Amino acid sequence: MALPPLPSLPLSLPAAALALAALAAFLLVLICVIAHVTANTMPQEDAKCRKGSAPNIHDPATRELSVVVPSYNEENRLPLMMDEALDYLEKRQKRHPSFTYEVIVVNDGSKDQTAKVAEEYCKKYGSDKVRVISLEKNRGKGGAVRTGVFSSRGKKILMADADGATKFADIEKVEEGLKNLQPWPKGMAISCGSRAHLEKDSIAKRSYFRTLLMYGFHFLVWFLCVKEIRDTQCGFKLLTREAALQTFSNLHIERWAFDVELLYIAQRLKIPIAEVAVNWTEIEGSKLVPFWSWLQMGRDLLFILLRYMTGAWKLEAKKCN
Repeated sequence: MALPPLPSLPLSLPAAALALAALAAFLLVLICVIAHVTANTMPQEDAKCRKGSAPNIHDPATRELSVVVPSYNEENRLPLMMDEALDYLEKRQKRHPSFTYEVIVVNDGSKDQTAKVAEEYCKKYGSDKVRVISLEKNRGKGGAVRTGVFSSRGKKILMADADGATKFADIEKVEEGLKNLQPWPKGMAISCGSRAHLEKDSIAKRSYFRTLLMYGFHFLVWFLCVKEIRDTQCGFKLLTREAALQTFSNLHIERWAFDVELLYIAQRLKIPIAEVAVNWTEIEGSKLVPFWSWLQMGRDLLFILLRYMTGAWKLEAKKCN
């Protein structure tokens, strides 16, 4: 009687490790190919922002400060921020008459009365001090900020969130951070407001799940893209005009992770960056959905690295008058 065949033995440990390594390499190559093939180019709207149109980032500065406020469905939170910001800026101008400013509210395809609310400030303070740019379709925070930056007239450009979570007077802190970076190479420097010093208190108010997501996101940012800045997502950033031109002209991401690409570009261009602690209060009404928004940001972080590594995205130096 013939004996039944012996069952095949499982792979040896070295062979299994080799198989797993081959699978991992295949998946990495596949992800790189997907990242490269799906890489987007600059939006068509930005192609219209060229030297010669007014106002334009390519032209010489005519204001000391531009404040860019991206706004999506912010009819309720915007007034608080605008009142505080304009009160500070007006008082500063009275103390120092040579100080000039503009506030640019970018209405990012809002479905509420954000544009109307912003226009009221335009009427009150004049269109030379407050301007409203309305986008027909929602492009995301990064797209809105870039639109405002490209239309700015300031020697320095401040990004400020519409919720007013950061005390506006803290601009003096980020200005000091910018000053401490001098001499600026080719006139370029960035000073970032930071909430890192508030992390322990914020963790105490969060669920374990949100805390885990936060730490996971911070690790991915550090591991994949930006190692020098602890808080990349604070929406209070001050850039010299030259730094804004070089970074935003190379920016691709328009959603939540645009801050990370912005700082990644700055690092690649060797632009000095300061991180300065600012006062920050969590304001209700955030548009960020903890799980899905962070999942999207995680994907974007990986693609930032891969698309620049594979050459799908390239850094190009821009000329400024």
